[in-house]
Amino acid sequence: MRAVIVDRPGGPEVLVPTDLPDPVAGPGEVVVRVAAAGVNRADVAQRLGKYPSPPGAPQNPGLEVSGWVESAGPGVARAVGEEVCALLGGGGYAERVVVPAGQLLPVPQGVGLVEAAALPEVACTVWSNVFTLAGLRPGELLLVHGGSSGIGTMAIQLARQIGARVAVTAGSADKLERCAELGAQVLVNYRDDDFVERVRAFEPAGADVVLDLVGAPYLARNLDVLATGGRLVVIATQGGTHAELDLGLLMRKRISLHATGLRYRPAEEKAGIVASVRDHVWPLVADGAVRPVVHATFPLAEAARAHEVMEGSSHVGKLLLVTGATAPA
Repeated sequence: MRAVIVDRPGGPEVLVPTDLPDPVAGPGEVVVRVAAAGVNRADVAQRLGKYPSPPGAPQNPGLEVSGWVESAGPGVARAVGEEVCALLGGGGYAERVVVPAGQLLPVPQGVGLVEAAALPEVACTVWSNVFTLAGLRPGELLLVHGGSSGIGTMAIQLARQIGARVAVTAGSADKLERCAELGAQVLVNYRDDDFVERVRAFEPAGADVVLDLVGAPYLARNLDVLATGGRLVVIATQGGTHAELDLGLLMRKRISLHATGLRYRPAEEKAGIVASVRDHVWPLVADGAVRPVVHATFPLAEAARAHEVMEGSSHVGKLLLVTGATAPA
């Protein structure tokens, strides 16, 4: 099969299309013939040598795919040709990938097979962190940093669907406009405005939940913007990993601080998250209330170009790689 590997840490040019052996499904696994693969910031970090695949997972990038069941291992009953999307630990930039059966999702009704590749990673990340962990409730205020990202566009839609209010930060007027179209009510251009001031002007008590992808540079202001009893969830550290933490402030405001990752969780935990997403998020997608936001698609062999777009941060929503594959006979 054709796959894209990282032959050494570096820029987009180290993403090299190559031939690899076809994968074989083991017990409890399925081989998926890939139609499309999602491109995520985590893939960029992996390419730079900062975010390796977990032990036992393919050491090549790619955390989500869509495609068809090609074969199933012992103990798995799946129909060949069934359209699915999947959450992965790695290896999605390929024509085929092995997936634990518990990490498969059906393609939601009304969603094309290619665009379904934009859903698993963001849906599982947002649902498990904003709703299961932080417990966002109707009427509460969610602040999403990077509102125009794949994660951000999903978080806005899901939060609005439960009746929460949403504030976002983004780096341009065009991106903020797209966030507003998805339902965001407080729009903060982080290049010009202080998100603490803007959020508190809208809600003097502050935000109830903050979903942060920046990390260290935002820690102090995230704690400042949170309301009493607020919850901060850090899911990425694009700006850095080290910052001072005022424990006294956390105690006075009774703030809960969570720093989580999805990729390294055990298969059983991932299967539980996937099942919860199927039960709670997929009906909203099937109804058209929540939709994948896809900025652009690229051929698999042009993964380097997709990474250049990702790092240029001009996009809104997801970038996808397409293989051109057809359904198994």
